[in-house]
Amino acid sequence: MKQVTFFIGFLLMSFSFFSCNDDIKKQPNVLLIMVDDQGYGDIASLGNKEIKTPHIDALHAISARFTDYHVSPTCAPTRAAFLTGHHSNRTGVWHTVNGRSLILERETIMAQVFKENGYSTGIFGKWHLGDNYPFRPQDKGFDEVLIHGGGGMEQTMDYWDNDYFDDMYRHNGTLKKYDGFCTDVWFENAKKFIGQQQDKPFFCYLSTNAAHSPYFVADKYSDPYKDNENIPNAPFYGLLANVDENIGKMVDYLEAIKLKDNTIIIFTTDNGTAKGAKVEGHRLDGFVVKGNNAGMRGIKASMYEGGHRVPLFIHWKDGGITTGKDVNELTAHFDVFPTLVDLCKLNINPEIKFDGKSLVPLINGENENFKDRIVITNSQRVEVPEPWRRTALMQNNWRLIDGVELYDLEKDPEQRTNIADQFPEKMEEFKTAYNKWWKDLEPGYQDQPRIIIGHHAENPTHLFSHDWHTKKIASPWHQRHIRTGYIDNGYWLISIAESGKYSFKLRRWPEETHLTMNAKAPIRPAIPGTSVTESKKSKSLTIKQAKLAIQDTELIEEVDPSAEFIEFTVDLNKGDTKLQTWFTLDTEETLGAYYVSVEKL
Repeated sequence: MKQVTFFIGFLLMSFSFFSCNDDIKKQPNVLLIMVDDQGYGDIASLGNKEIKTPHIDALHAISARFTDYHVSPTCAPTRAAFLTGHHSNRTGVWHTVNGRSLILERETIMAQVFKENGYSTGIFGKWHLGDNYPFRPQDKGFDEVLIHGGGGMEQTMDYWDNDYFDDMYRHNGTLKKYDGFCTDVWFENAKKFIGQQQDKPFFCYLSTNAAHSPYFVADKYSDPYKDNENIPNAPFYGLLANVDENIGKMVDYLEAIKLKDNTIIIFTTDNGTAKGAKVEGHRLDGFVVKGNNAGMRGIKASMYEGGHRVPLFIHWKDGGITTGKDVNELTAHFDVFPTLVDLCKLNINPEIKFDGKSLVPLINGENENFKDRIVITNSQRVEVPEPWRRTALMQNNWRLIDGVELYDLEKDPEQRTNIADQFPEKMEEFKTAYNKWWKDLEPGYQDQPRIIIGHHAENPTHLFSHDWHTKKIASPWHQRHIRTGYIDNGYWLISIAESGKYSFKLRRWPEETHLTMNAKAPIRPAIPGTSVTESKKSKSLTIKQAKLAIQDTELIEEVDPSAEFIEFTVDLNKGDTKLQTWFTLDTEETLGAYYVSVEKL
C-alpha cells in the first residue's frame, strides 16, 4: 500500500513538474533592442528621406508605435529608468560619469525579475550602469554577459585602444578577444544565446554602443551617405545602416528557429540624435539647420523635444500586436518594465512601486489612465540634483522648460515662442505638480552608490577615473584624456566588505598596456577601409611622487619612473569611506591616479 501511495505521489509530482515546465516554455520571449544616440528623425519610416533603414521600417510596419515617447536626454539615466521602471533620479543615475552613472544597489532591474520567473537572461553590448561590484550586469540578474566597458568604446573602462574592430570585451567578467565589428559581435552572440534556450524562455537585452562616438565603421556602410549636403555626419548614418542590417538578420534568425511569433520584440533608443542633425546657436538646444530631427528643436542632452523624444516600437504576434498602429499618448522609458510585467504575467515583489505604468491599455485602445498625464525628464550632470536644472515637464501638447518657458507643441512644434506670460494659471499648475514630484524624489538624492572592495565577487577591483566624484562637470572619462595627461582629481566612494590588509596599485596607464609611469603610449593606427583614424598623440608626465588617502591613513612614496605602478599596502576596517590618490609632477602640479587596482590580501 505504501508503495502504491508513493507511486501515485511521484506521478502527481512529475505531472506538476512537467506542467510547470510547459507553462514556463509558453511564456513569451523578450528581445529588447536599444540603439545608442539614434534620434526619432534617424529612421526612414519616421520621415527621414536620406537614411535607409529597411529592417527597422519593416518592424515599424508591424508594431505598436509610440509617437510621443520620452526618455532621459543622455544615455546612462535612460538605461536606469528603462530597466527599473523608476525615474532615473530615483535610481541614483542622473549623470554619465562622476560616480553618478552607478545604479543604486537597492534597485531591482528587469533581468532580476525575469530570472526569478524562470527566464534565461542575457545582455550584449552597452551597460553603462557601473563596471564594478555591486553594479555589474552579472550582479543585477544577467546570466550571460558580453559587454564593453564604460559608456562607449574608447572610454577609460574600455579595453585600451579598442576601435570597434577585433576588440577585447568582457564575457561573464573575463576579458576575451572577439573577431569582427562590434555591432556584429553583439548580434551574433545574442543569436547564439537565444539559440541555446530550448527549455526556458529568454530575456535578451541587446544594447548597441553604435551609433555613439567615436564614429568608426566600414566605408561600405558610410560611403552611400558621403558628399550629401543634407547629411551632417556620414559615418554616423553608416553605423545605423549596420545596426539596421543586423536587426534584419536577427528577425530572420528568430523566424528560422520558429521563435519569432512568441517573442516580444521592442525597438527603442536612449536619447535624441547625436549627429543626425546639426543645430544653430547652442550646440545642444538650437534649431535644426542641417539634417533631420523630425521637426524638433535640440539634439542629444537638450531639454527641448529633440533631446528626449525617441522611437518605441513593440511587436508580438502571439500577443496580437501585429499591425502598424500609432499610439499618440504621452509615454516614457519607465513605462516599459511595467508593460513587460503585464504582457509576460510576471510575478513581482509587491514592494516594488513603479513610477511608470503599463502601456497595454494604450495598445488595446484604452487611454483613460493616460489623460492629462505629466511626465518629467531632466539632464542634471552634477553631483547633487538641482530643481529645474535642464528640465522638461510635459502634459499633452504642453512643454514647460526649466520652469520659465512654456510651449504648445500643437501650434509651435519647434518650440520657438515662449508663451509663459499668456498662461499664468497653467504655469502655476505645472509648478505645483513639479514641486510635489521633486519633494518625493529629493530624500533619495543623499543616497550614495559605493563600489565595494574586498568582496569575493570581485577581488581585485579595478577603479577608473571615470567614476571620480569631482567638482568639474566631467572627470577624465575618455582615453584621450589619459593620453594627453588631463589634470584633475577626485575621489571614489567605496565600501570595504571585510577588515584586513589591502594592496593599492596606482597607475597612470591601464594595466593591459604594461606602460611605465612616465612613458608615452604608442599611437593607435588608422584602419584602411574604415573611418577609424589615428589616435591622439600621448604626452609623457614626469611623476615624482604618489600619495594615497583612505580612512585615517595617508601614505606617500617616491615614484620609480621605470615601474608600471606604485603600490601601497594598508590595513583597513570594514565600512564606508572614500579613496583619493595624488600624483605630483615635476612641475608641482598634481592629478589623481587614473587607474587603481585594489586587492584584499
